Amino acid sequence: MNKGAIFWAICGGLLAALPAHAANFIPPQGCEVYMTAQLHNCQVANFYTCAADDAGEQWVSYADGEGTYFLSHIDSETRWIEAYSLDTGEIDLLDQAASKDNASFSDLLASGRDDYDFITRNNFAQTQRYVGVDTLTGENVTIDGVPLEKSSFNLSAYDVQGQKLSTRKGVQYISRKYRIFLSGPESYENASGEKQSFDDTPARFDFPGDPGFSTETPEYDCDMMMTGISPEGGLG
Repeated sequence: MNKGAIFWAICGGLLAALPAHAANFIPPQGCEVYMTAQLHNCQVANFYTCAADDAGEQWVSYADGEGTYFLSHIDSETRWIEAYSLDTGEIDLLDQAASKDNASFSDLLASGRDDYDFITRNNFAQTQRYVGVDTLTGENVTIDGVPLEKSSFNLSAYDVQGQKLSTRKGVQYISRKYRIFLSGPESYENASGEKQSFDDTPARFDFPGDPGFSTETPEYDCDMMMTGISPEGGLG
């Protein structure tokens, strides 16, 4: 078996081992949750670190009312090292060698702007190029006692032929302390012109000892999601 096949086999085992419908998120062995974020739009995110990873790397697990559906692994500069969709089985990996300009959280903090142009490849033999920019707006906010800063973004995805697949733009929140991005109100448009808007802004943060820490149960806007109407009037 070649190295690539071994890697995908390991990834498949990781996905199979994760609890899909647990009341509490349980990270893999050797990993530890440090923060849980209750998000609007019936989402909850658990942020965790693993002893085997390089310094500054971390993971986030996203769950909706039916359990964990997405995992993302970033480095200290918030580069997307890998991402896993538990719904589709898709695994995306950053191709750092082929990327022209990887994302840099340090550049964003230092200058207020970070441009990036990077490549990802997945286990379905698909390659995508992402070109975008993050810009600090200068606005500071505090949500549930956690200081954050607003950042606007514009991100386009292209296929290997250079055809635009989609565009996302909107607002995100950054934490200097934890070196992470958190979602905010944004819009999405695909190549067919279909549009969607949604808002996953954090509503509450739970830390070790808090009742909601490490939960996999979202608490905000879930009644609205059940009716098929998102809080921002987009597609449910």
